[in-house]
Amino acid sequence: MNDAINGSGDAPSERFLLIKEKIKEFPLTPGVYLMKNQNEKIIYVGKAKNLRTRVRNYFQGLNDHPARTRFLVRQIYDLDFILTPTEVEALLLEATLIKKHRPKFNIRLKDDKSYPYIKYSAEDDFPRLYFSRKVKKDGGIYFGPFPRGQSISETIRFLNRLFKIRDCNDAFFKSRKRPCLTYQIGRCSAPCVDYVTKDQYRSEVHPALTFLQGQDRQLIQDLKLKMKQSSVEERFEVAAHLRDTIGALSSVLEKQSVLSHKQKLDQDAISFFGDERGCLIETLHVRQGRLLGARPFFFSHINPQDRGEDLRDWLISFLNQYYDENMIPDEVLLSVDLGRDLTQLLENLLTQRKEKKVSVKLAHESSRRKLVEMATKNAEAQFEKFVTQTDERRLGLEEIKTKLSLPTLPSRIECYDISTFQGKETVASQVVFTDGLPDRDQYRRYRIKTVTGIDDFLSMKEVISRRFAIKEKSADGTIRVEQPKPDLIVIDGGKGQLGVVTKLLQEMQQSYPVVGLAKARTASDFKSQKLKQTEERFYLPGRQNPVVFRPSSDAYQVLVGIRDEAHRFAITYHRKLREATSLESELDSVVGLGDKRRKELLGRFGSLDQIKLATAEEIAKIKGFNRILAERILLQLQEPEEPEV
Repeated sequence: MNDAINGSGDAPSERFLLIKEKIKEFPLTPGVYLMKNQNEKIIYVGKAKNLRTRVRNYFQGLNDHPARTRFLVRQIYDLDFILTPTEVEALLLEATLIKKHRPKFNIRLKDDKSYPYIKYSAEDDFPRLYFSRKVKKDGGIYFGPFPRGQSISETIRFLNRLFKIRDCNDAFFKSRKRPCLTYQIGRCSAPCVDYVTKDQYRSEVHPALTFLQGQDRQLIQDLKLKMKQSSVEERFEVAAHLRDTIGALSSVLEKQSVLSHKQKLDQDAISFFGDERGCLIETLHVRQGRLLGARPFFFSHINPQDRGEDLRDWLISFLNQYYDENMIPDEVLLSVDLGRDLTQLLENLLTQRKEKKVSVKLAHESSRRKLVEMATKNAEAQFEKFVTQTDERRLGLEEIKTKLSLPTLPSRIECYDISTFQGKETVASQVVFTDGLPDRDQYRRYRIKTVTGIDDFLSMKEVISRRFAIKEKSADGTIRVEQPKPDLIVIDGGKGQLGVVTKLLQEMQQSYPVVGLAKARTASDFKSQKLKQTEERFYLPGRQNPVVFRPSSDAYQVLVGIRDEAHRFAITYHRKLREATSLESELDSVVGLGDKRRKELLGRFGSLDQIKLATAEEIAKIKGFNRILAERILLQLQEPEEPEV
């Protein structure tokens, strides 16, 4: 490694000179630059208004750069760029490439779940409310974001019940010939069987849309007028229903935080807090004057107090990625001044994505300033919480390192689990914890190919062989992306599984620390042999007695947590394969039902159970089907099973 890149100020190395020569060929136009390490892996993606000037700055005055930038530069072996027509296009491309390549040195939103939203399917003839975690341009109307998925489910159930909105899926809705139980208990108007017209249904559902749009005061006034009018007309049942509706809505609204009845804009207030231990960015969401909630994002590698770190760069990068995944409000309020040029750039980016004017402002006005101050206070409180949790996980990893005699701190832990059902569809899962937390981008699933029947040892052997096989260059000279090397391998199994994996790694001439987890039963009374509980045992290669961790320790929680997560992930995949196989096996034997028709049938009804509930006439109406084929399908699916012998 050259001294110039190390920041010592001595003569530059040959690699450093080659990089500087390559930078001279970079254009003076907008685009995205890609920094790669010695394995040709992209480690940083950035955007620039002037590519050559921006990239050249990394290699000038290295001693003045923050430590993180110096560390990045030391790992650069190659550079590349992609031109874009404008700087806004460069920002859009940057977000896409970060999501695709997950570069090590970029700010990355590694949250396992995106925000929950409520979707109103305005594109349907008879709209309904959905729980959604993605905002799509599909004709639907989205409301949110909300802090908790549970609150969304409760709101949807409440509105469905109150305004008689259908809650069935489209396949069930289209297949109905008579009203379901929901209609019979008075919670749906049965649009599936044409008990109401499209216009009638939409007029009945419209108040729910008004409520979600935050126009609750106007909604309650309208409902009160209708109630009085119904009472005058002596339609007392209708008036009583409207009275109950008003009472239910008022009860819900009392529990919500209303900041202003005058504010009609959707706003996000964004602030941050941190020190040398990291930075927490807080996003506060206000919709139509009502505070929906807040969400924190913690980054351990950012120090907002470091003068060498450009606050504007990483804040723009965060906002770029954040609003690529989430709903864009009418107004974004910030706690720092981005400057005129960057503010305009961000406004143009968000306006292009939203297809509607978006304002980005440094909060000066009293009401806006209070929102940002609230976000700052939340960031400060959440920061201490995240730092404490990070410190606890760090202590847990250090305990794992000490008790398992590991050469390094186990920052990357991989766990493997096998799942099978009656010897069929054997699968394996690979779960990864990074710094003690699930890293779902690194999860992998394996379908066992070489083992028939139930043999966990051979199945585990196949998975480890495939995971740690040496990757070679392909015919076109490219290198397949390799997974990072683990600091610790966790096997769900006792000494037998552990021995198989250890021996295989030795044969492959690869050395990684391995620990096996297995439950051991303990008896409270040796005479009666009554089982008191099961205990986790941690086995190491070449050691007779297991290692003991306190169940309340952070180390124990990390190791058992990753094993349980691997088990869950394997079972989920196995269940998915079983369902697909079950459907195919039951339909495969139907003469005249090929792949294309099978897909049409499943697309029309959604599931095997719904197909069984359908009539021959309903199936025959599908394009490419006829009455004879429909009866043949139902005969196959409804045939009674042979009794078990």
